[in-house]
Amino acid sequence: MDYSVFIHTNHKQIVGALVADYALRRNSKHSSRFDVRIIHTEDFAFLREKEGHLYLRDGVKRRWIMEDLQSFTPLRFLPPELMGYKGRAVVIDPDIFAVGDVWELLSRDMHGHAIMCRKRSGPKGYIDGCLASSVMLLDCAKLTHWRTEEQFNEMFRFERDYMPWICLKLEERESIGLFENEWNDFDKLTANTKMLHNTRRKTQPWKTGLPTDWRPAERFRLFPPVAWLLRARRQLFGEYAFLGHYKRHPDPNQERLFFGLLRECMDNGIITEQMLRDEMKQNHVRHDALELLERTPPLETKPIFPTAA
Repeated sequence: MDYSVFIHTNHKQIVGALVADYALRRNSKHSSRFDVRIIHTEDFAFLREKEGHLYLRDGVKRRWIMEDLQSFTPLRFLPPELMGYKGRAVVIDPDIFAVGDVWELLSRDMHGHAIMCRKRSGPKGYIDGCLASSVMLLDCAKLTHWRTEEQFNEMFRFERDYMPWICLKLEERESIGLFENEWNDFDKLTANTKMLHNTRRKTQPWKTGLPTDWRPAERFRLFPPVAWLLRARRQLFGEYAFLGHYKRHPDPNQERLFFGLLRECMDNGIITEQMLRDEMKQNHVRHDALELLERTPPLETKPIFPTAA
């Protein structure tokens, strides 16, 4: 198919990925015109082969750990290759949920750009010029230089730094256009949101109460001593020591949206109760998920944003 949406994930975020897949199809009037493909870390041996090896991340040598929550991120660059360097692709993280019609993004005028995305929020976006590759619209024919396995391996030879790569700083800036922030709304859900990104990992709604299983950055340009302390913590006590637990999302509507979509996934047999229980046992999904599902009203009977009468 000439138009595809790719969701890249690992086993820890597979429930999010399945809900994201469902939301894309559910909320598009043109779902027959594109396909949705989940790309999973377990299907790409080159990721597993580097387990425990050091790589370069923001000038710091870190250890590659497949069990990390975000071990899927290098797969963001794989869709052009999977498309045979033809057609259009959108690639999203597994914690991004369509509330608008993704076809509007897939079919828009790219004005000759190879990539469209938005800026990162916070210092990485506004001081360092980091672009958010968590949602990208790609003209695959213009991205024949993306060779994911080869470029992933360059990080372990310390020839490529993860952060400039993931921030799209290695691309020609004129090849990148910006789309509206609503296509990658960072923990903001309004009537204008097209795709909600639960990007603050600490408050992902399906993780509340679980032990933290992601690793913070270790370079803080505005106050370097923070990075020194984090590095010392990791070296002395281990990768996830003293990182605490996931917190409840401050916006109840975002929690209700996720569990409303999850409820529909279960009603349609996309996710079974047994799968959800297994994910809860593995600390991939909050332990009160089934109770929360019972309390969550159906999205059709109580929409997140009711329409005016």
